[in-house]
Amino acid sequence: MPWVRLHGTKDYLDMVTILEKYPSIHQTFNLVPSLLEQIEDYTNRTVKDKFLELSFKPANELTAQDKKFISDNFFSINTQRVISIHPRFYELYFKNLAKKEFSAQDYLDLQVWFNLAWIDPVFRQNRPELTALVNKARFFTEEEKHSVLNAQTEILEEIIPAYKKFIEKGQVEVTVSPYYHPILPLLYNTKIAREAKPKTILPKINFSYPQDTKQQIDDAVKFYQNRFTVPLSGMWPSEESVSEHILAPIIQSGVKWIVADEGILFKSLKKRKRDTRILYQPYLLKREDGDLNIVFRDRNLSDLIGFVYYNMKAEDAVNDFIRHLENINNEFKGQDLLVTVALDGENAWEYYPNDGHDFLELLYQRIMDCEFIKATTIKEYLQTHESKSEIKRLAAGSWIYGEFGKWIGNPLKARAWEWLAQARKELENPKLKLEGSKLDLAWKQMYILEGSDWFWWYGEDTNGAFDKLFRTHLSNFYQLIGKDLPEYLNKPLSV
Repeated sequence: MPWVRLHGTKDYLDMVTILEKYPSIHQTFNLVPSLLEQIEDYTNRTVKDKFLELSFKPANELTAQDKKFISDNFFSINTQRVISIHPRFYELYFKNLAKKEFSAQDYLDLQVWFNLAWIDPVFRQNRPELTALVNKARFFTEEEKHSVLNAQTEILEEIIPAYKKFIEKGQVEVTVSPYYHPILPLLYNTKIAREAKPKTILPKINFSYPQDTKQQIDDAVKFYQNRFTVPLSGMWPSEESVSEHILAPIIQSGVKWIVADEGILFKSLKKRKRDTRILYQPYLLKREDGDLNIVFRDRNLSDLIGFVYYNMKAEDAVNDFIRHLENINNEFKGQDLLVTVALDGENAWEYYPNDGHDFLELLYQRIMDCEFIKATTIKEYLQTHESKSEIKRLAAGSWIYGEFGKWIGNPLKARAWEWLAQARKELENPKLKLEGSKLDLAWKQMYILEGSDWFWWYGEDTNGAFDKLFRTHLSNFYQLIGKDLPEYLNKPLSV
């Protein structure tokens, strides 16, 4: 799939470099190690996705199958905010809707526009060769197409060094998620899902591998230490999914703080109603293995940025956000508060005009100008503010409704967990005779299979892409351990 490459050129770099203009805005970014690993695969030129292969292919050499794939997939970006503002791209969009035949030049222009439109507006403006192509708009050449694809790789190459630079200057804190983005409580034991929601549909074969929970955490910490100079302080559990069971391996890894949704706080303290009096502070999880701080995001403020403000003018949206902070400040009469705003760092901006730049620049400027707000990283805050309140037992759940239904809540998801449990059991088989690199690859493949997205999409995977990928990864696993493929992997998962 192309999304690492495309979001890499549209979101990951400019989200941090924009802070150059706002030096007092200190910000925390979470980077998933498997995401950075894939970025490095692109920059090392060791991988191509199908979209990239068909982008490189000369337009006059495209087969009928290639053309269908391009027609079906190369309009995969926001129509209103992106496609419609580029007349040639919009023209091709309607021509495709009308099922009119494309010429070779149409396909070439579409190859260019799809990749060019996914590059952040700032980079299109700051790179003369890209600006020239935006202005030219049509009749692109194969050489011009290559310049766009080369620019994508160059942007990807700047991502990790940029974060490292901002970490070293003290403006940014980088946290990580467990390596392949698994739902940690479900790796520990799928039965934990019923702690969050008693009627959850569970797999018939229980999946319970606490050691994998620890490994995914430890590998993430090690990856961070190999890429960045400052010791790791925080971890964002994948999908803010937490439970009491996963605290020990997190503490043992040396992580000092984690983040979760406010709903977990209220469940942990057995509060039936939202209570901001207890929300705006860090908490201490004092356990046998050591201490861990936890902060809880203000769901309302976070979701306003993620899901609401793109429908408003930038000035109105920023005014609304600052007004909320003013209300909090007035309500608590100037007390020192930690208001945690935590949200998906990539998907929101596609829905904003100008990829969110107008909103973010105005927001950062207003925060800098505001006397009662200080933008801080969690690490900075905890250095000067000890957690005064404790949570005796952390409730199980995620940021979505405080439960795990997105990953284990229907028969398809349950069946996928059963398949995974059967595969994972093979690695415990004493008759398995794998050594060295083959064994390492088998474990790597298993950890990939434990990632959250396969389970998220079961029941919502309209074109079957994630089901196909999951079955491909499972097939790879069985091939790596020298076992025959189970028959069920040859057809889409069903119940």
